[in-house]
Amino acid sequence: MPELDSNQNGDANKKTYNKKATGAALRTADAHSDDHELKLFGSCFCPFVHRVWISLELKRLDYQYIEVDVYRKPKLLLDVNPRGLVPALRHGDWGCYESTVLMEYLEDLGEGEALLPTDPKLRAHSRLWADHINRHIVPQFYRYLQAQDSKDQIEHADEMKGQLGKLIDAASKDGPFFLGERMTFVDVQIAPWVVRMKKVLKPYRGWPDPEPGSRWVKWVNAIEAHAAVEATTSDEQLYLDSYERYAENRPNTSEVQKAINSGRGLP
Repeated sequence: MPELDSNQNGDANKKTYNKKATGAALRTADAHSDDHELKLFGSCFCPFVHRVWISLELKRLDYQYIEVDVYRKPKLLLDVNPRGLVPALRHGDWGCYESTVLMEYLEDLGEGEALLPTDPKLRAHSRLWADHINRHIVPQFYRYLQAQDSKDQIEHADEMKGQLGKLIDAASKDGPFFLGERMTFVDVQIAPWVVRMKKVLKPYRGWPDPEPGSRWVKWVNAIEAHAAVEATTSDEQLYLDSYERYAENRPNTSEVQKAINSGRGLP
C-alpha cells in the first residue's frame, strides 16, 4: 500500500496533491527536463510556481523544470530555499525564491520578451496592481475556498468579486490584457488564479463564469488562450484532486492554508 500523505488524515480515499504534471504541462516539463544552468524547482499544482513557469515560457528562455515533492522537502530544494517552499530558482551557483521576486529576476536578466513596460509610470502602475493581487485577491481566493460555512463562503465570494472589480477598473479599457494587446507582468501575476477560478472555485464553490460581454470575460479568455498559460496548465482532474484538501480545509494541507486559518499573511 502506498504511503499516505499527511493531509489525507489516514484515509486513502481522500484526494491528495498531484506529484506530476499532466496534459500540456507534462509535455512542457518533459521538453525542459535536460540539465541546464537555469533550473526551476516546482510542484505542478502550485499557482505560485505557475507564475514563474508562465514567465519562462512567455520569455522563451532555456531552462530545466524539476518537479519536487514539496511536502517531503528534498535536499536539492532546501539547498536553494531553506524553508523548503516552491517556486525556487537556481541559476548557476546562485539561488532564490518567492514568485514575484523570481519574476522580477527573470525580467532583470534582460532576455526574451519584457513583461514590464519601459515607461517608469507604467512600471509603477504594474507593480502597484501586482501588489493588489498578492495582498487582496490571492488570500481571498483561499479564504473563500477553505470556508466551510455557507454564510462565510458568500461573504468571501463577495469580497473577492469586489477586489477583482478594483483590478479590472485599473486595467486598459480596451484590453484584452491589463495594459493592452500583450500579456505583461500583472497578467502573469493573476493568470494562475484565473485558471483555478474555473478549475477549482467553480466546481467546489459554484464560482460563476464571467459575464458575457464584460471586460472581465475578455481578459479571462485572453489569459486562458495564451500559449504560455496553455503550455503550463495541467488537465482539469489534477486541480480537482489537488485542491480537494483545501475545499475540505483539512489539517496539514499547506503553509498557505495554515496562514489563512490563523489570520496571518501568506507565507
